[in-house]
Amino acid sequence: MKDSIITPHPDDRSGQTAEIIRRFNDVFQLHDPSALPELIAEECVIENTAPAPDGARHAGRQACVQLWSAIATQPDTRFDLEETFVAGDRATIRWRYWMADGNSVRGVNLMRVEDGRIVEAMGYVKG
Repeated sequence: MKDSIITPHPDDRSGQTAEIIRRFNDVFQLHDPSALPELIAEECVIENTAPAPDGARHAGRQACVQLWSAIATQPDTRFDLEETFVAGDRATIRWRYWMADGNSVRGVNLMRVEDGRIVEAMGYVKG
């Protein structure tokens, strides 16, 4: 499990974002979505990786918690974190997702944090 958070210009805002994203990444590393409700803003919007080409849109805390909880608790799967880059209220998470059948897909999430909670997430995959 590799989790490198890089803050190019360390400041309070980047530090806060880095901590929120670290806790978010832990949800998937530990397969424990219990922290999600406190990490996600009521007005959060996710643009998911599927279906192609644009991905499904999920709006509101409940919808976002439900989606991410389902992903985090998939049996026999894992995320390898390749890099997490934080600058101000933005974060980029580069990852590789291993499915139960042994196949994998690489992707990236573009995240935005506001007032200590995730307000936006856009997921992209290679392929």
